[in-house]
Amino acid sequence: MFTVGMDKQQDQIRREPRRSQPGLIALGGSSRRDKRDPGSGPPALQLWVSLEEHQDALELIMSKYRKQMLQLLEGRKREEAEPVLKVHQANSGEIESQIDRICEMGEVMRKAVQVDDEQFFKVQEKLAQLELENKELRELLLISKESFEVGREDLPD
Repeated sequence: MFTVGMDKQQDQIRREPRRSQPGLIALGGSSRRDKRDPGSGPPALQLWVSLEEHQDALELIMSKYRKQMLQLLEGRKREEAEPVLKVHQANSGEIESQIDRICEMGEVMRKAVQVDDEQFFKVQEKLAQLELENKELRELLLISKESFEVGREDLPD
């Protein structure tokens, strides 16, 4: 797959006109050779021109490579993000249901505490009432004992 893409790029590079194509340039009706013509000038100049052409071709290849890699990475990011998003949505739904259950349990606990408090107050009230009755009964018993003792003292032996 990668080599097929490289072959296409190389064909495209061959078909596109070169930015710095050496050749003839017509100036003022006369034609003369371009300074970049590999056939004219010393070998160092020819190498320089060849290097520039290769650099131009390499720049084109690299720009297309970067574009393809960017598209590939963007596609992968979308593909990788979808399952994560689905899991996140499922988890958030589960968390919401758990929060609802916790809130319901909290409400039940509040009602249970309220019922326990009411029952506690009733028991406290009943206990206070029984203590008061007990105290009154003891007083009555004491009065009854005292009257019984006074009645015995009054009786002749």
